[in-house]
Amino acid sequence: MVAAIVLFFGYMLASYRGLPNVLVVMALLIALFVFITKRMTFGRRIYALGGNLKAAALSGIKTERLTFYVFAIMGALAALAGMIYAARLNSATPKAGQGLELDVIASVFIGGASALGGVGAVAGAVIGAFIMGVMNNGMSIMGVNIDWQQMIKGIVLLAAVFFDLYNKNKA
Repeated sequence: MVAAIVLFFGYMLASYRGLPNVLVVMALLIALFVFITKRMTFGRRIYALGGNLKAAALSGIKTERLTFYVFAIMGALAALAGMIYAARLNSATPKAGQGLELDVIASVFIGGASALGGVGAVAGAVIGAFIMGVMNNGMSIMGVNIDWQQMIKGIVLLAAVFFDLYNKNKA
């Protein structure tokens, strides 16, 4: 039963009828997680946990349980991302997402997340991902060598983290 649902979901992600299904799934997930982080106690607890683990524990938040829930949610989202990636490529390979870690981390920091934790927003991470996507696409179109692309992305990541730490120390 579960395999049939997964296969149907994969087929739906690979097909294109008007509006891309990946865009619909992404919009629903963004709306869901914006709601969770802005309007629910669970989201506020996640920010508290990211900001200061000891203070969160002392305020009555069950940090071990919350950490487990967050990791479980991230695991499910990683599985969904793998299914979407495999559906778009029409094949699955263990090396399909290799090298995307730098893009993801840079996207989050460009979007306004703090290196020290407890700060950031879902919309900011999405905007950072769009910026990284445009930058990757532009460098590929311009014919920039892969090694230089990685170095440029690393410099952008360093600049975002430096800007974040500079603003933290300034305040």
